[in-house]
Amino acid sequence: MLLFDTLRGQKAELEIPQNRPLTLYVCGVTPYDTTHVGHAHTFLIFDLLIRYIRHCGGTVRYCQNTTDVDDPLFERAARDGVAWDALARRETEQFVADCRALNLIPPDFFPKASEEIAGMIPIIERLIELGQAYARNGYVYFDVSTEPTYGAMARLGGYAELLAQANERGNNPDDPNKDDPLDFVLWQRSRPGEPTWPSPWGEGRPGWHIECTTMATRYLGPQLDIHGGGRDLVFPHHPSEIVQTEPYTGVRPFVRFWVHGGLAWLDGQKMSKSLGNLVFIKDALQQHSADALRWYLLSFPYRDDFNYVRSDVSLVEQKIERLKASLAVDGGTGEALDATPFHAAYFAALDDDLDTPRALAQIEALSSAILAGASAGRDVIAARAALREMTSVFGFWAASQ
Repeated sequence: MLLFDTLRGQKAELEIPQNRPLTLYVCGVTPYDTTHVGHAHTFLIFDLLIRYIRHCGGTVRYCQNTTDVDDPLFERAARDGVAWDALARRETEQFVADCRALNLIPPDFFPKASEEIAGMIPIIERLIELGQAYARNGYVYFDVSTEPTYGAMARLGGYAELLAQANERGNNPDDPNKDDPLDFVLWQRSRPGEPTWPSPWGEGRPGWHIECTTMATRYLGPQLDIHGGGRDLVFPHHPSEIVQTEPYTGVRPFVRFWVHGGLAWLDGQKMSKSLGNLVFIKDALQQHSADALRWYLLSFPYRDDFNYVRSDVSLVEQKIERLKASLAVDGGTGEALDATPFHAAYFAALDDDLDTPRALAQIEALSSAILAGASAGRDVIAARAALREMTSVFGFWAASQ
């Protein structure tokens, strides 16, 4: 199949391994405000990808982390007057419940950053030994000057734009301990009220980027087939993973395909915690079926941003009801309905960078053809089986009913 690689900036052929599992790492949630439709959109993309790879005869070793050591979580816990680990545990449980309700395939590995810190220390030590990181006053920073291609994935206009975007996403350019404002934190002193762990540089906690490097390489090895997440990770998170992982492992490239989903908007504004305009899955499921949400969120090209419109999700419910009816219809005794064109076009769409709008159009068209054929007395048994196969690959609950 063809799959778009963000680092190369183009589609390339993904060869599905036949003699080993394909390795997939997806950056998970920071568990302090879960699960909103932006999260769901990202994980639905990779759920479909896993299902399709399995359908093609491959296997997948899937790791999805939980970032339960990070500034936003600690800040929310302090604001709400709760323990950071209690907040993380509660929100992670909600996330898992939401994923189950959406029929998402659970990862093979679901590590928490807080339980992986012992593995981060030797990686940081090795980067210091290699001259690519430096320690100062209880902090350790990655020296971005050692990797001239740092941030190339983002395709920004140069150093000033990289720094501006990093600053928007938590970087402190005025940190007096840094050699360069763009250098990023590998280890830091904990602030009052935050958890601490021992290290050669004093009590503290890890930076964000080193957490994913540690978990990805521990559970999936030094080189991954696919690494994914939302498009907001294109910089600085994923480029930071690249420049710290490749020197440590000595394996290049760290990742064969970088895959990123678009971001969610609501009423013309990007969904964000700061704006308070998040649509949570647990609330959406009070109004819509899980299949309707899955259909709706995958009805957009996966790399594009999308505007969530509640009334449009309601309209999708009609399509789900027709799908269920077509999967339950009796066979008939007349001329057989040929599902081959629909079936072929469906899988051709998935082969072309997971073109979900085209694939869903084939599901809808075959569903309508089956209902019309059954009304006319045609034999729709084989067509119904083809439709069930297609809906199963897409992960609809209706396929199992």
